[in-house]
Amino acid sequence: MNTPSSNLLIKGQDAVKSGIFAEVTAGQAGWEYLNMQVRRLNNGDRYGAHTGDHEWAHVILGGVCDVHIDGGEFFGVGRRHNVFSGMPYALYLPAGIAFEITARTDGFEVASCWVATDRPNSARLITPSMSRIELRGGGNASRQINSIIPPGFGSHRIVAVEAYTPSGNWSSYPPHKHDVHREDADGGILEADLEEIYFYKIAPSDGFAYQRIYNDARTLDSVLVAGNHDTVLVPEGYHPVVSAHGCTTYYLNFLAGSAQSLANSDDPALAWVKKTWAGIDPRLPIVTHDMER
Repeated sequence: MNTPSSNLLIKGQDAVKSGIFAEVTAGQAGWEYLNMQVRRLNNGDRYGAHTGDHEWAHVILGGVCDVHIDGGEFFGVGRRHNVFSGMPYALYLPAGIAFEITARTDGFEVASCWVATDRPNSARLITPSMSRIELRGGGNASRQINSIIPPGFGSHRIVAVEAYTPSGNWSSYPPHKHDVHREDADGGILEADLEEIYFYKIAPSDGFAYQRIYNDARTLDSVLVAGNHDTVLVPEGYHPVVSAHGCTTYYLNFLAGSAQSLANSDDPALAWVKKTWAGIDPRLPIVTHDMER
């Protein structure tokens, strides 16, 4: 595969007003599963759709909303002002139902992902207490991961997590990939074949991160500069990130593919770095459950 970097980086279209400011469809990405929109609504604004033959995930980036679905309602969903001030609320929706989201605060932001499915399921509200914090890596490869829709959640294909990388640190490191489905003799998944979206927020907003995407054959090898509200597509290969000095980098990952899994393989040339890590960066965690109290 020889994919130009211009096809992997989608610049945010944020005009500081209501509406969609980041978007990618499966057709645009040239893959099978993942679609995403990120939108802002002001108090009283509404956004609705029918899930059709897709399962959906709505991750509240900031603000509060009410959600009405066929057969139920969720009031006061969300709490954090932005992704740097608290833990996530989210909503999982199955195929075959209508929904409507009504903003209850100005500047409400939600990231929505949808993936084709042929399985019935039930709607689920995901609260901050359900989101597990994991501190991964070590030294200047330390980062925070918050689970939202983790493996084992019960969705058909969607996985969703958010990550925080402090100033100058590396993330998604050592470089790993998940582009081949491999199982062991007992059927355990060694590596899943997954499409992945990175949606970025940077603090301060004029900061940036670098992301490299490359495969073993180097038929894909791109270095991208991701800014606030940019989207990076990972169709295959290894995909490490580094947060520019002076910036805290947040990204929301949506994944879908051959299994509802995060099984991956490290770049064998760099897997050894794990043995050098002595401890977690003391700046972590960046957001905690205590913020919600």
